[in-house]
This record gives sequence, structure tokens and C-alpha cells, in this order.
Amino acid sequence: MVEMPTNRKRPRGIYLLPNLFTTAALFAGFYAVLAATQGHFEAAAMAIFAAQLLDGVDGRIARITQTQSDFGAEYDSLSDMVAFGVAPALVVYHWALDGLGKLGWLAAFVFTAAAALRLARFNTQVRVADKRYFQGLASPPAAALVWAGVWLGADLGIAGADVSWLAAFLTASAGLLMVSNFRYLSFKQINTQGRVSFLLAVGVMLLFAIIFINPPLILFLMASTYAISGPIWTLLQLRQNRQRRRASRGSGAP
Repeated sequence: MVEMPTNRKRPRGIYLLPNLFTTAALFAGFYAVLAATQGHFEAAAMAIFAAQLLDGVDGRIARITQTQSDFGAEYDSLSDMVAFGVAPALVVYHWALDGLGKLGWLAAFVFTAAAALRLARFNTQVRVADKRYFQGLASPPAAALVWAGVWLGADLGIAGADVSWLAAFLTASAGLLMVSNFRYLSFKQINTQGRVSFLLAVGVMLLFAIIFINPPLILFLMASTYAISGPIWTLLQLRQNRQRRRASRGSGAP
């Protein structure tokens, strides 16, 4: 007698702790949009900054507590789309791009669409990609380039309309970098649970001190430096590869 296969029951419920942080990041992105529509651009930028910090915590908590799940991964992607795809585009649109008409909303849409494409590509390549690098600028640092720029402008008292073309260029460029093939260091190889040197701890302390001197300026410079590092790193790698090929052809037998 052939036994019929038993139907396995799928586990019910979700892990609470990591998804609480994901929900908090989602709320921060939602609040950023509301704050921008009311003209509170510094608060909107800081809300996306908070979402970025929360996004960096939920995954680590899930790994530490062994509570990873497919639901959590999908929920995190949807939260990232709101906090780092929709929110930055709408914040910069209300701050500076509204006066440009169709070009303004086109630049904002390029950023949002690029964030969606970037997240979709990342989700399909997560099991085969080299974890040391990102292909294209990740959505959180791309969002940082936008919200830090808005925060810096609002902190300096610069009207968004006065730098609308610069804001449009920055927004569209951040979007194009997300869907590019430039390689960015992911820093995932850093072991945050092991022991580190005392000098590294001092360096982290000094970094926080430098950021607190002028948060919008320092964070914008950090985001810009990381965004530029991808093209520079990729071009250097291509140059080295060409030099190796030339050297190998020159040393090979005729």
C-alpha cells in the first residue's frame, strides 16, 4: 500500500522584533513625505536618516537572533522602496523640483523608478552576487545623497528654487548610479560581533564627533564621497585589468 504524502503545515505568524524595526523605518519614510508637504524639510531629511539607521539594524537583529524569514526579506524590500525610493524623491520635489514643471517630476520619477529596479535586481542576485560589493549604488546611500543635500540646503537657508537645476541633476544622477554597473564596497565583510582594535574604536568615536560638528554638511560629504567611489573604483579596476592583459600578451610566446 502506497502512503500518501503528508501535507506540511506552513509556520504561522511572523518574527516580531526585526519586523518592528522594519515597520519603524517604513513609518519614518512615510513621515518624511508628510513633513515635506508641510514645508518641514529638515524634519523630513532627518526622518529618512532615521529610517536608514533603522534599516541597518533590522537585518543584523534578525541574523543575531536567528529570526530571518522570507516574509521579513520581502517586507524589508517594500519598506526600503518607501523610505529610500519614494520618500527622498518627494522630499526633494517639494523642496526644489516643483518649480521645474515636467522636468522636476521627471527627475524625481527617475530616482523612484531606479530605486525599484535596484531593489528588484538586488533581490534576484542576492544568492549569487559577491557580498563584498554592490552592483550599482545601493538605495540607502543614494537616498542619503538626496536627503542630506536637502538638509544642507535648508540648514544654510538656501531656497530650493534657487538650486532647482542642481537638485534635479543630483537626484537624477543618484538614480542612474543605482542602476549602473559600478561596483561599490558593501562593508559586509566587516565582523561587527568580533573583537576590534582599540584604535578602530577611537576612530569610530572621532567619526561621530566630526559628524556632530555639522551633521548636514558632513553627512552630505560622506554620501557624495561614497557615491563617487563606485565609478572611480570601477575605472581603476578596468585600468588594472587592461594593464594585466597587455603584460600577459607582451610576455607570451609569439
